[in-house]
This record gives sequence, C-alpha cells and structure tokens, in this order.
Amino acid sequence: MRSDNVKAGMQQAPHRSLFNALGFTEEEMKKPMVGIVSSYNEIVPGHMNLDKIVNAVKLGVAEAGGVPVVFPAIAVCDGIAMGHTGMKYSLVTRDLIADSTECMAMAHQFDALVMVPNCDKNVPGLLMAAARINVPTVFVSGGPMLAGRVNGKKTSLSSMFEAVGSYAAGTMTEEEVKEYENKACPTCGSCSGMYTANSMNCLTEALGMGLGGNGTIPAVYSDRIKLAKHAGMAVMNLLEKNIRPRDIMTKEAIINALTVDMALGCSTNSMLHLPAIAHEIGFDFDIKYANPISEKTPNFCHLAPAGPTYMEDLNEAGGVYAVMKQLADLDLLNLDCMTVSGKTIGECIANAKNLNPEVIRPIDNPYSKTGGLAVLSGNLAPDGSVVKRSAVVEEMLVHEGPARVFECEEDAIAAIKGGKIVAGDVVVIRNEGPKGGPGMREMLNPTSAIAGMGLGSSVALITDGRFSGASRGASIGHVSPEAAVGGPIALVEEGDIIKINIPEMTLNVDVSDEEMAARKAKWQPKEKEVSGYLDRYRNMVTSGNRGAILEKK
Repeated sequence: MRSDNVKAGMQQAPHRSLFNALGFTEEEMKKPMVGIVSSYNEIVPGHMNLDKIVNAVKLGVAEAGGVPVVFPAIAVCDGIAMGHTGMKYSLVTRDLIADSTECMAMAHQFDALVMVPNCDKNVPGLLMAAARINVPTVFVSGGPMLAGRVNGKKTSLSSMFEAVGSYAAGTMTEEEVKEYENKACPTCGSCSGMYTANSMNCLTEALGMGLGGNGTIPAVYSDRIKLAKHAGMAVMNLLEKNIRPRDIMTKEAIINALTVDMALGCSTNSMLHLPAIAHEIGFDFDIKYANPISEKTPNFCHLAPAGPTYMEDLNEAGGVYAVMKQLADLDLLNLDCMTVSGKTIGECIANAKNLNPEVIRPIDNPYSKTGGLAVLSGNLAPDGSVVKRSAVVEEMLVHEGPARVFECEEDAIAAIKGGKIVAGDVVVIRNEGPKGGPGMREMLNPTSAIAGMGLGSSVALITDGRFSGASRGASIGHVSPEAAVGGPIALVEEGDIIKINIPEMTLNVDVSDEEMAARKAKWQPKEKEVSGYLDRYRNMVTSGNRGAILEKK
C-alpha cells in the first residue's frame, strides 16, 4: 500500500505516533487509507450539503474495508462573486484547488481518493488534481438544486439576474423582483440549469470519473446519499483492481466528454476546463477540435438557460447515460473507455433509456443537427472564441453591427442599463481576459441585462472574458488572443462593424489589415494594479483558447 510509506516499518514509528494522536487503531493502520476531499463550506449553496455527502462516502469506504480520512478544498460561489471584483477570484481557484489537493495527497500518501466537489471550479480543479496524483479516485458531487417556481412556472438563477435587467427597463416591479428573489433558488445544490457546475458534473459521467447519476440526481434526494455510499465502495474496488485516473481520463475519454457536451448543450466554461484537464494527462487539446465534433453531434437538450427544462427533468428523463446511449447508437462515442464503476462506458450505458422525449430529444428529432457549442475564428479572434450556439436565438446566428467598446464589465453594465445600447449594437468588453482581468471574469450581469432590457434578439456581446453557464444569447467569449497581450480585440474602435456568423463559425471586424497594423503600432497595454495571488496568476496564466492553464515563463 502507498500509505505504508507513512505507516509501516520501524522507520515510520514517529509517523505512527502521530496517527495514534489522531485516534487510529492498530487495525486501521493495516488498512488502505482513503482521502476524502471535502469542498464543504457555509457560503456556497451547492456546498452546504456536502457534509452529508462526505459522511455517506465515509460509510461506503469503511464498509468496503478502507479507512476514510477527510481533508478540505476551497470553493467560491460564482453567483455571489458575480459582477464585482470578487469574480476575479473565481477561475483562479481552479488551480489553487488542484495544487492544494495535490499537496495534501502527496504529503500524506493516501492510497486512494474520493473527490466531493459541486460548483464551478471545484470539479475541474479536482479532476486536474486526480490526473496528477493518479491514485484510484472516484467523484461524487453534491447534486443540483431543484428549480424554483414563480407564477406556476419553473425558474432558476438566470431568471433572477434577468429580472434585474427587466426592472431597469421598467417592465418588472420591485415586488415582482422580490418574488423571484425569494423563489428562484429554493434548495441547496448547484444552480438548477445547465450552468457550469452541472455541466462539469455531467461530464464526470462522460469522462468515466463519476458513477451514473452523479451529474443529475438532485441534492435533496436520498438517492444522492446512496450514490455517495456507492462511491465510497467503488473506490475500494478501483484500489483492488489498481484502476487509476489516467487509465480512465484518456484522450478518447476527453473526446467522449466533448461529444456529450455538445449533445447536452453545456456551458461555454467547459471549453476552458476540458483543455486544462487534458493538459494534465499530456493531451494538447485545441479548442478548435470542438467544431468537427459539433458538426456531427446532434444537440438533444435545451436545459435552462437555453430552454424551459431543468436538471431535475434531465434526471427523470434518464440522465446523462440516456443521452450517451443515443450518441452511442449514432456511433459517436468510444465505448471501450474505462469508468470508475470498473465497467466500460459501453457496459454502463447498455440499458439506458430516454424516458422523456420532451427533455431529451430523440435521435430523429434533435434541437439541431449540430452541437451546443461552436468555436468562432477570424481576424477578431485568430486563436478562436467560444459561443453556446444552442442558447442563441435564430435571428442572431448571423449578425453584424457597430462596436460599442468598453474597457471593463462595469462600464458596459452602466451603458446597457442606462439605455445607451440599442438594437443592432455589438457590445465589446475587453481587458477582462485571464491576464487582463486578471482572472477572466464571467459576464452574467451584462448578458442578463441585455436579455432583461428586451435586447436579447438584437444585441450581441463579445469579450476576452468568459460567460456564466447561465448566460444566453449571442454571447461570444474567450476571444483569443486577449486584449492584454495586444490581440485584435484590443484594436477595435467605437463604431467598427463587427460581423458574426455562427453557422460559418467566423468572427471578424470589418477593418483592413493595414489599418489594424497601424493601430497595433500605436497600441499600449493597460495593465491593472493587482497584488498577491492575482499578480502571480497573471504572470503565469495562458490564454483562454488554451484553457487558461498556468505555465512557467
């Protein structure tokens, strides 16, 4: 056992004295030691129930013959961090989570791990750590929130943000906003639409790192507790068989995950996290892989914010495995990939069924013949940009209009809510990328303001920052290279005509190469004053198209 490095032999007698201080028995000293990475805290709604999940995992591990040992991981609530300087500290935690988990696991020589994340950066951060540490590992999340209900209709956090825009437009009263405020988020769990947290939890199933149901069983269901117990048992089975994360998270598994992403209509943030996870296994993932996969992958689901269904509906319809079964029937998945169940993907999904064709469209009636995400390139984004095309209305798939340029998110929001943005405009928010932010803030506030002001079918937004999974509309993010390094988005001027063509996957500004070169010659970087972790992050982070991974200079 790996843990014998700290438990067995005369040389380890001092170590054992410390285990005695922890209350370990002699019997426990002889058993495998399983680290349970708990993301529990009392500030993130998606994490407030993780103490229950962790306790269930501990029972499963102990029942299967292991010794469970809990240690923590941090977590940020993107919703609470949204729209202010706190959002600079969201994406950056992904790498802190990966680094700190690696440190704890390696320092204490755990034989196996169970990761208990839920919200946006914890899932990818812990997947990155799992690949690095490479001991048998299972993921079990805290589960999604149930949808809220207002006026007899299901709703969620994205509706809450859009309500603020509607209030600014004068189409909703303060009392109506208050009703949404009190009813949009009715339970613990990750927010109830196909936002980033739920996207990544669903993709743990596609990657093979989570058991079936991990992405969709609601947080408040007792089945979530049962799943956690089974995760504890499963990790002991993996330990016995010596099945490790790099045996599961292969290049083929990541391509599977990208394919499932397209079918589900996941958050654009998955196009930051999949490249970062791939990097940890030595796979140089180019975001432009998305387009050929998208071109052959139907989009079966329109969960909020793209449509009126929610995670609880997907769960009842058969969950991620039902979607994967349809993809397998189209020969779009590698079925030989291993999973934490000890079975292959093909074996796991063999009996899956679509129980509700209104939630998971059948093969012969998809929402579209192409996937939920697209990567747009052109003279404005030579290295690519990302859009959730399944959440774009038909009339905005092709759009051109004058650039309305803002150097930060706050200025753009003020203009939108102040009525200064009109139909046809293209809002450009720059210097919000990984380096420029720094931290690549999500832009849920401006996208929600555009929707709430009634401009969702006539105004586009492009940025070198990123979007929440709760954003909808012609919202194009991850524009690379970013403004902070002199990318073309830094050179756009007020009134330039920007041309967006999502079907043709292009993003261009109607300015000649000569004029752009002249502007570049005059360009000066606008570096923001930051200190501490953000300063270190800015000096190491790569561009959005590479997953905002950290590299030595």
